[in-house]
Amino acid sequence: QPQLVESGGGSVQSGGSLRLSCTASGYTYSSGIMGWFRQAPGKEREVVAYIYTSGDSTYYADSVKGRFTISLDNTRKTAYLQMDNLNPEDTGMYTCAAGGTRVLSQIPRLGVRALLDFGDWARGTQVTVSS
Repeated sequence: QPQLVESGGGSVQSGGSLRLSCTASGYTYSSGIMGWFRQAPGKEREVVAYIYTSGDSTYYADSVKGRFTISLDNTRKTAYLQMDNLNPEDTGMYTCAAGGTRVLSQIPRLGVRALLDFGDWARGTQVTVSS
């Protein structure tokens, strides 16, 4: 049974940093994708970053490019999202999502939404950035 365990998050002041982690189990890990999306009150869900578990492709939303870095520790089956230079617009619920070949097969058609529509989700963790 696929399972995602997420940790990290919290409250920081503007300009601060946080790191999220997400450990996957029950996946065919070598052929998949892991990432995070976020949702703020009154806003749509936004995929902020993902990485292929093969390590050969990453995606960042324009809103986080240059500030967020996603990485993978294959030995621990864990993805990390390092978030630097945070600002209040980054406040929201951050949820790790992952999937295997089914998600990958939908990316050409759906783009980043494939992770939302076909991936498994962790419980989510709150990130709050104060000005």
